[in-house]
Order: sequence, then structure tokens, then C-alpha cells
Amino acid sequence: MNLTLKIWRQKNASDKGKMMDYALSDVSPDMSFLEMLDVLNQELIEKGEEPVAFDHDCREGICGTCSLYINGRAHGPATKITACQLHMRSFNDGDTIYIEPWRAKAFPVVKDLIVDRTAFDRIQQAGGFISVNTSGNTQDANAIPIEKEHADKAFDAATCIGCGACVATCKNSSAMLFVGAKVSQFALLPQGKVEATDRVLNMVKQMDEEGFGNCTNTGACEVECPKGISLENIARMNQEYLKASLKG
Repeated sequence: MNLTLKIWRQKNASDKGKMMDYALSDVSPDMSFLEMLDVLNQELIEKGEEPVAFDHDCREGICGTCSLYINGRAHGPATKITACQLHMRSFNDGDTIYIEPWRAKAFPVVKDLIVDRTAFDRIQQAGGFISVNTSGNTQDANAIPIEKEHADKAFDAATCIGCGACVATCKNSSAMLFVGAKVSQFALLPQGKVEATDRVLNMVKQMDEEGFGNCTNTGACEVECPKGISLENIARMNQEYLKASLKG
């Protein structure tokens, strides 16, 4: 396939940035999207030009690092996959593909397609943990009865990989799906009850301080989430927040 790539290039956080055009030929439909970018970068390096900077790590849809906004959609045209799982057979010969970084105040651009997502780390650090007695008398988790429905929902919430697609696709750049998932995975289990009150209050406070917007129940976050995290987790977070606020 022969493609025209329109890629956002930005030297650093203070640079204005702009879209630049690149022509790429003989692209195999069996290539992954990131492999296609590798080919482009190899050509740029051979020409003595600066390669396009983009995040990637496992390339198996697990880490959430490959945060690309492709043709106006987080992670591209397919659903419930990350950009590294997207293959070029999803495009046609002669297509023009727009590739941009996440757009959110809380995710400032570092360079080209790379954004700083450490805001998510700080939210996690604010409350995404549990207290466990590791003195040698720790109770076997399998010995604690947990309703299957709760266990399943907690596991579903825990599949969030923190890629930030929910923020990138939200018109308000809200992080409530991410925070809702992180609150839910503990709120549904007995091990998470100890910090339950402080957890939700601290994580929501940190989310607001990072500059993320509010949720208006549009639902785009769930649609574009590569792991299909449900809006139900936002409702659960709101419920937990209300209970914690009343206790306070």
C-alpha cells in the first residue's frame, strides 16, 4: 500500500508544533501500525532527518504505552485494541492517515507523539493501594469468601491498563473512567475496605488537582477503551465518594 501520513511534530512542550506530511510506499497490510512507523523512522534516519518520537513497550496490548490518536480516534479505527494491535489491513491503498498525540491539559506533550502521563501515576499513589499485614501472619486471600459477581467486577475493573484513551477521547478530558476503575477494583473486595474512605477522597482530589475535566456521561470513554472498562465504574466511584464524604 501507498500511504500519506500526516503526523504531529513537536520538538518539546514549549514548541508550537505542526502537522507534517510523509509519503510511505510498499506498506504491507500485515504490518502492525507501530511497525509501519518503524519503517517510516528508518527511512527518515537514512535521509538524515529526525525520526518521529512515539511511545511503545510491550507491543502486546498489555502496557497501554502506545498512546496514539489515529484518524480522530484513540488507538485507531478498530475497537477494544491498543494502537500496537492495530494492523495496516485496517486501511486502504492511497489512504491519508492522521496521527496525533493525546490532547489533554493534564497530558502535556513531551515530544511529537509522546505525552507525559505521570498524572495517572500520582492519582494511583494518592490511594491505589491496600494495607496488608506482611509480618508472617498474612491470611491466604483464597481463604476469604468473595461473591463471584463482586470478584468478576473487580477483575474487570483491574484490567484497566492506564493508557489514557478515556481522557483523550472525552470532550472534557475527564479521567473518571480511569479513576473509577482503580477505585472499583479495591472497593469490591474485602482487602480494599481498610483504606476505602481515604482512597476515593484522595484519588478524586488528586484527579482534580491534575487538571482533568468532569464527566458528562457522554460514554465515549467506554467506547474507545481498549479493555472495555464499563461506565458502571464511574457510578461506583461516585457512590463511594458520597459515602466517604458523609463519613467525613
